[in-house]
Amino acid sequence: MKVTHPLVSIVDDDESVRESLPDLLKELGFSADAFSSAEEFLASDSLGRTRCLILDVAMPGMTGPELHIELMRRGEKIPTIFITALKDDAVRPRLIEQGAVECLFKPFTDDALQEALNSALQPD
Repeated sequence: MKVTHPLVSIVDDDESVRESLPDLLKELGFSADAFSSAEEFLASDSLGRTRCLILDVAMPGMTGPELHIELMRRGEKIPTIFITALKDDAVRPRLIEQGAVECLFKPFTDDALQEALNSALQPD
C-alpha cells in the first residue's frame, strides 16, 4: 500500500530556500513541491493537491500576500504559512488577520516550522 504524505508547496524566489526546504519537509514526513513565483504555482497541477502553502512575503511579480488573496478569491482554502526576511513587526499581525496560519521570520528553526505545519494541518 502506498503511503501518501500531505503535499506542502513552497513559493519563494530565493533558490536556496527552494533547494533546502523540500529536504526538511521530507524529513518531517511531507511531500514537497517548490516554485519560484506565484504565477508558476498558479499554473501548476500542484494547486489542487496542496494541503499547506509556504509563501515568501516579498517576491517579484505577485507577492505572497497577493497570491494568498487570489487563492481566497478563487475559493481555494489552503492553509498558508508565510516566511519573510523582512524585519517588520507590522507584517505578522496583518498576515494573521488576513487568514495566515503563521508568519515566520528567516532564519527560522525546524521546530518553529514543524509547529506551524502542525497548526496548518489540524483538522477543523
